[in-house]
Amino acid sequence: MTDNRRATDNTRHSSGRSSRPLAVFDLDGTLAETAHRQHFLERRPKDWAGFFDAAGDDTPLTEGVALARESAEECEIVYLTGRPERCRKDTVAWLAANGLPDGRMFMRRNDDRRPARTTKVERLRTLASGRDIRMFVDDDELVCDAVERAGFRVVRARWASTSQALKDGQEREGRT
Repeated sequence: MTDNRRATDNTRHSSGRSSRPLAVFDLDGTLAETAHRQHFLERRPKDWAGFFDAAGDDTPLTEGVALARESAEECEIVYLTGRPERCRKDTVAWLAANGLPDGRMFMRRNDDRRPARTTKVERLRTLASGRDIRMFVDDDELVCDAVERAGFRVVRARWASTSQALKDGQEREGRT
Protein backbone atom coordinates (compact mmCIF):
# COMPACT_ATOMS: atom_id res chain seq x y z
CA MET A 1 0.00 0.00 0.00
CA THR A 2 1.43 3.39 -0.91
CA ASP A 3 1.87 6.16 1.63
CA ASN A 4 -0.79 8.24 -0.19
CA ARG A 5 -3.31 5.42 0.04
CA ARG A 6 -2.53 4.85 3.70
CA ALA A 7 -3.17 8.53 4.38
CA THR A 8 -6.47 8.34 2.51
CA ASP A 9 -7.54 5.22 4.41
CA ASN A 10 -6.93 6.99 7.70
CA THR A 11 -8.78 10.20 6.82
CA ARG A 12 -11.12 11.29 9.59
CA HIS A 13 -14.21 13.44 9.55
CA SER A 14 -14.31 16.37 11.95
CA SER A 15 -16.52 14.10 14.10
CA GLY A 16 -13.55 11.76 14.52
CA ARG A 17 -15.10 8.98 12.40
CA SER A 18 -13.28 7.43 9.50
CA SER A 19 -14.32 8.45 6.01
CA ARG A 20 -13.47 5.02 4.61
CA PRO A 21 -16.40 3.31 2.87
CA LEU A 22 -18.39 0.75 4.81
CA ALA A 23 -18.61 -2.96 4.11
CA VAL A 24 -21.67 -4.30 5.92
CA PHE A 25 -21.87 -8.00 6.84
CA ASP A 26 -24.71 -10.16 8.12
CA LEU A 27 -23.67 -12.92 10.55
CA ASP A 28 -25.86 -16.05 10.41
CA GLY A 29 -25.41 -17.84 7.10
CA THR A 30 -22.88 -15.26 5.93
CA LEU A 31 -20.01 -15.47 8.43
CA ALA A 32 -21.34 -18.16 10.78
CA GLU A 33 -22.58 -21.63 9.85
CA THR A 34 -25.93 -22.22 11.57
CA ALA A 35 -26.74 -25.74 10.34
CA HIS A 36 -25.91 -27.35 13.71
CA ARG A 37 -28.58 -25.26 15.47
CA GLN A 38 -31.36 -25.17 12.89
CA HIS A 39 -33.01 -28.17 14.59
CA PHE A 40 -34.22 -25.75 17.29
CA LEU A 41 -36.45 -24.16 14.65
CA GLU A 42 -37.95 -27.41 13.41
CA ARG A 43 -39.80 -27.91 16.71
CA ARG A 44 -43.28 -26.68 17.55
CA PRO A 45 -43.08 -24.16 19.00
CA LYS A 46 -39.73 -23.00 17.67
CA ASP A 47 -37.03 -22.78 20.33
CA TRP A 48 -35.53 -19.37 19.54
CA ALA A 49 -33.70 -19.20 22.88
CA GLY A 50 -31.96 -22.49 22.13
CA PHE A 51 -31.19 -21.39 18.57
CA PHE A 52 -29.44 -18.21 19.69
CA ASP A 53 -27.82 -19.77 22.78
CA ALA A 54 -26.05 -22.28 20.50
CA ALA A 55 -24.55 -19.55 18.28
CA GLY A 56 -21.27 -19.61 20.16
CA ASP A 57 -20.64 -23.07 18.69
CA ASP A 58 -21.00 -21.90 15.07
CA THR A 59 -18.14 -22.67 12.73
CA PRO A 60 -16.91 -19.77 10.63
CA LEU A 61 -17.80 -19.78 6.95
CA THR A 62 -14.49 -19.59 5.08
CA GLU A 63 -15.79 -17.56 2.13
CA GLY A 64 -17.51 -14.96 4.28
CA VAL A 65 -14.62 -14.59 6.71
CA ALA A 66 -12.15 -14.18 3.84
CA LEU A 67 -14.35 -11.51 2.25
CA ALA A 68 -14.63 -9.62 5.56
CA ARG A 69 -10.87 -9.70 6.10
CA GLU A 70 -10.19 -8.62 2.52
CA SER A 71 -12.78 -5.83 2.76
CA ALA A 72 -11.20 -4.53 5.97
CA GLU A 73 -8.13 -3.51 3.98
CA GLU A 74 -10.09 -0.71 2.29
CA CYS A 75 -13.34 -0.44 4.24
CA GLU A 76 -14.59 -0.01 7.74
CA ILE A 77 -16.43 -3.20 8.69
CA VAL A 78 -19.95 -3.05 10.11
CA TYR A 79 -21.92 -6.06 11.31
CA LEU A 80 -25.69 -5.90 10.78
CA THR A 81 -27.48 -8.89 12.22
CA GLY A 82 -30.98 -9.98 13.04
CA ARG A 83 -29.72 -11.56 16.26
CA PRO A 84 -31.34 -10.00 19.32
CA GLU A 85 -29.39 -7.54 21.43
CA ARG A 86 -29.26 -10.06 24.30
CA CYS A 87 -26.74 -12.04 22.21
CA ARG A 88 -24.22 -9.17 21.95
CA LYS A 89 -21.61 -10.45 24.43
CA ASP A 90 -21.47 -13.96 22.94
CA THR A 91 -21.48 -12.57 19.39
CA VAL A 92 -18.59 -10.19 20.07
CA ALA A 93 -16.64 -13.07 21.64
CA TRP A 94 -17.35 -15.30 18.61
CA LEU A 95 -16.17 -12.63 16.16
CA ALA A 96 -12.93 -12.15 18.10
CA ALA A 97 -12.31 -15.89 18.56
CA ASN A 98 -12.64 -16.41 14.81
CA GLY A 99 -10.32 -13.58 13.82
CA LEU A 100 -12.91 -11.34 12.22
CA PRO A 101 -12.11 -7.64 11.85
CA ASP A 102 -13.21 -5.18 14.50
CA GLY A 103 -16.33 -3.26 13.61
CA ARG A 104 -19.48 -1.69 14.92
CA MET A 105 -22.35 -4.12 15.38
CA PHE A 106 -26.03 -3.37 14.99
CA MET A 107 -28.40 -5.93 16.46
CA ARG A 108 -32.15 -6.25 16.63
CA ARG A 109 -33.91 -4.98 19.75
CA ASN A 110 -34.99 -7.96 21.83
CA ASP A 111 -38.68 -7.18 21.17
CA ASP A 112 -38.38 -6.28 17.46
CA ARG A 113 -40.16 -8.84 15.29
CA ARG A 114 -40.24 -6.94 11.99
CA PRO A 115 -38.85 -8.77 8.95
CA ALA A 116 -35.10 -8.42 8.43
CA ARG A 117 -35.72 -6.97 4.97
CA THR A 118 -37.35 -4.00 6.71
CA THR A 119 -34.95 -3.52 9.62
CA LYS A 120 -31.79 -3.95 7.57
CA VAL A 121 -32.83 -1.52 4.84
CA GLU A 122 -33.68 1.05 7.53
CA ARG A 123 -30.26 0.66 9.15
CA LEU A 124 -28.45 0.82 5.80
CA ARG A 125 -30.23 4.06 4.91
CA THR A 126 -29.16 5.54 8.24
CA LEU A 127 -25.56 4.44 7.73
CA ALA A 128 -25.57 5.75 4.16
CA SER A 129 -26.68 9.22 5.28
CA GLY A 130 -23.14 9.85 6.47
CA ARG A 131 -20.97 7.29 4.68
CA ASP A 132 -20.52 5.47 1.40
CA ILE A 133 -21.54 1.81 1.60
CA ARG A 134 -19.25 -0.20 -0.65
CA MET A 135 -21.17 -3.46 -0.20
CA PHE A 136 -23.76 -5.31 1.83
CA VAL A 137 -23.24 -9.06 2.28
CA ASP A 138 -26.14 -11.32 3.34
CA ASP A 139 -27.51 -14.81 2.69
CA ASP A 140 -31.23 -14.00 2.92
CA GLU A 141 -32.57 -13.61 -0.63
CA LEU A 142 -35.53 -11.47 0.46
CA VAL A 143 -33.21 -9.13 2.34
CA CYS A 144 -30.83 -8.98 -0.62
CA ASP A 145 -33.69 -8.15 -3.00
CA ALA A 146 -34.96 -5.35 -0.72
CA VAL A 147 -31.47 -3.93 -0.25
CA GLU A 148 -30.85 -3.92 -4.01
CA ARG A 149 -34.19 -2.17 -4.59
CA ALA A 150 -33.07 0.45 -2.05
CA GLY A 151 -30.04 1.13 -4.27
CA PHE A 152 -27.21 -0.63 -2.45
CA ARG A 153 -24.61 -3.02 -3.92
CA VAL A 154 -25.29 -6.54 -2.64
CA VAL A 155 -23.05 -9.57 -2.42
CA ARG A 156 -25.24 -12.63 -2.00
CA ALA A 157 -23.70 -15.10 0.44
CA ARG A 158 -24.63 -18.39 -1.19
CA TRP A 159 -21.94 -20.42 0.52
CA ALA A 160 -23.91 -21.72 3.52
CA SER A 161 -26.69 -24.23 3.98
CA THR A 162 -30.02 -22.94 5.27
CA SER A 163 -33.17 -24.70 6.27
CA GLN A 164 -36.74 -23.88 5.38
CA ALA A 165 -37.43 -23.47 9.11
CA LEU A 166 -34.81 -20.72 9.31
CA LYS A 167 -36.16 -18.99 6.21
CA ASP A 168 -39.68 -19.10 7.65
CA GLY A 169 -38.44 -17.74 10.95
CA GLN A 170 -36.66 -14.87 9.24
CA GLU A 171 -39.65 -13.92 7.14
CA ARG A 172 -42.69 -14.70 9.27
CA GLU A 173 -41.40 -14.25 12.81
CA GLY A 174 -38.75 -11.54 12.40
CA ARG A 175 -36.28 -13.44 14.51
CA THR A 176 -32.99 -13.26 12.65
